[in-house]
Amino acid sequence: MRRRLTGAFVALAVVVAPVGVAKAASFNVKDYGAKGDGKAIDSVAIDKAIAAAAAANGGIVEIPPGTYLSRSIHLKSNITINIQQGARIVASGSGIDAPESNPNSRYQDFGHSHFRNALLWGENVENINFTGKGVIDGANKLETGENIPAGKGDKMLSLKFCKNVNITDVTFREAGHFAIIVNGCNGMKLDRITVDSPDDRDGINFINSSNIELSNSTIISSDDAVAFKSDFATGKTFLSENNIVRDSTIQSTENNAIQFGSETCGSFKNIQFRNLKVTGASKAGLGMVSMDGATIEDVVYDNIQLTKTASPIFIHIGKRGRCPGSPPAGKIRNITYRNITGTNLTAPRDIPGDPEYASTISGRSDSKITGLTFDHVQLTVPGNHKESDASRTPPEVSDAYPPRIFGVRPAFGFWIRNATDVKFLNSTIEFDRNDGRPAFTTDSVQNISLNGVQVERSTGANDLQWRKSSGTSVTNSTSTSGQALRAKTS
Repeated sequence: MRRRLTGAFVALAVVVAPVGVAKAASFNVKDYGAKGDGKAIDSVAIDKAIAAAAAANGGIVEIPPGTYLSRSIHLKSNITINIQQGARIVASGSGIDAPESNPNSRYQDFGHSHFRNALLWGENVENINFTGKGVIDGANKLETGENIPAGKGDKMLSLKFCKNVNITDVTFREAGHFAIIVNGCNGMKLDRITVDSPDDRDGINFINSSNIELSNSTIISSDDAVAFKSDFATGKTFLSENNIVRDSTIQSTENNAIQFGSETCGSFKNIQFRNLKVTGASKAGLGMVSMDGATIEDVVYDNIQLTKTASPIFIHIGKRGRCPGSPPAGKIRNITYRNITGTNLTAPRDIPGDPEYASTISGRSDSKITGLTFDHVQLTVPGNHKESDASRTPPEVSDAYPPRIFGVRPAFGFWIRNATDVKFLNSTIEFDRNDGRPAFTTDSVQNISLNGVQVERSTGANDLQWRKSSGTSVTNSTSTSGQALRAKTS
C-alpha cells in the first residue's frame, strides 16, 4: 500500500532540495593574463575570461581591484561581470573597434548608427549581469562628435538586440557620446548605478526597448540624461512599452533631463516616471517630442521635484519625418503629470537661447495633443517679463525641437497650442518676480479646464488668455491672494 507523505516530511523535502546545487564558476581576469596596473592593455585577458564564463553557461568574470586599461571588450551571453570595489576598467584611447557599416545611417546621427565602436559592446546577447562597486572610466578618451578618428570610440556600454540584462552598483565616468546605449532590447534592470558624465554627452539612451526599469540611481550628463528614443539604426522599429524610471536623481547640465526623442520612428506606450529629483536641465526638465511619426501615449509623471530647470514641462509634435516612408506627424495623448514641484527654474549653464521658458504644450493643427492632466503641479517660475510679451505668437516649427525654438512665451506658467482635453487640478503657479503676462495662454485649444487652481496675479491686465479656444472652464480657482481671475477671450 502506498503511504501518503505527511506535511512535515514534505516540508523537509523542500528544505533539503537546494543542497547540491552547483555554485557558478568564477573566472578571475588575472588568471588570463590581466595586469591591472594601468599600463598593460588588459582587454584581451578580459575577453578570454568572458569566453570562459560564457562556456560555463553562467560563469562569473571577477575583476579584482586595479586599473585595467582596455580596448573594446566583447560581451557574450550568460555571464556576470563583477567589477569589484577598487577596480577600474579604463578606456585606452586607441585600438577601439571600428564602427560597423550601416545601410540605415542616414536616418540618425553617427553615434546612434553604430554600436561596435564602444569600450564594451554586445549584439544578440542575453542573461548578462554587471555587479560590484567598481568603475568603468572613459578617462576623457571617448569621443563626442561626428567625425571619430580611427581607433577611437564614442560610447561606453553598447547593447544591440539584448535580453535580460541587469546592472547593479556600477559607476560610469566620462562616457563620451553615451554612457549606456541600448537598441532593440527587452528586459533590463539598472539599480543603484551612477553615471558621472557632466561634460560629455548623453547619460542613458533606451532605444526601441521595452520592460526597462531604472531605479535608485544618479544620472548626470551634459546632453540628454535619460532618454527614450526609437530610431531606424537596426533597420526596423519597435513599440517601446512598460518602462519605468523611479527613485533617482537626474541632471543634464546643458540639455534635457528626462526626454522622449528626438529620434521617434517607433511608438511608446505605458511609461512611468516616479519619485525623481531633477537637479538641472538647461533645456527641458520633463521633455517629450514626437518628430518622426511616433505615437507617445499613456505616460505618467508622479512625485517629481524640479530645480535649476530652464523649461519645466515641454511637449512638442514636429514633422521632421527622419524615417523611411516620410511618415506623417505623430501623436501625443493621455499624459499625466501628478505631484510635480518646481523651484529655481533657470538653466544651470549658459547655452544658446534664454535661461528660462514657460512650460509649453505645442501640437499641430493636423495632429493635436490630446488628453493631458496636470494634478497638484506647483511651479514657481522666474517671472520678470513685460506685459507686451503676452501678445507674442510663437512661430510654427516642424523640423526642430529645443525649447528655444518658440522664443519668449505669451504666458508665465503654461503656453498651450493645438491641444484638446486639457485639465489642471489643484495646482499653483507663482513667480519670483512680477510678470506682466497671463499665467495661462492658449492658442487653438478645445476643452481646457482649471479646477482648484491658484495663480499669482499678473501685473498685466489678464491672468488667463484664451485665443481661438473653446470649451474653457474655470472653477474654484483664484489668484494666490484670493482674487477672481481675469480672463481675456479673443
